[in-house]
Amino acid sequence: MFPVNESAKGVSFSIKVHPRARKNAITGAVGDALKLALTAPPVEGKANQSVIEFFADLFQIPRSSVTIASGETSRNKVIRIAGVSKPAAEQRLAEDLKF
Repeated sequence: MFPVNESAKGVSFSIKVHPRARKNAITGAVGDALKLALTAPPVEGKANQSVIEFFADLFQIPRSSVTIASGETSRNKVIRIAGVSKPAAEQRLAEDLKF
């Protein structure tokens, strides 16, 4: 399993983005990061916007609650989600994991 960290600002976890995929989905884990396939290309912030929209939809929260804490120009990113507890985040991400 991948680590989910909890702080006063919310929960955070690492992802590795695979842009220009067939569909938006969590496709597994790579080391300590979730592997996230996105249909968006990695240009002009489109992939970053897709990451935010994907996790906002997954957790059913406003897009403003999801931020990219680090890695905006990299495939490796740290996502921070406000207003979600660590157990709830772990459960929701585990439900969506597809191997």
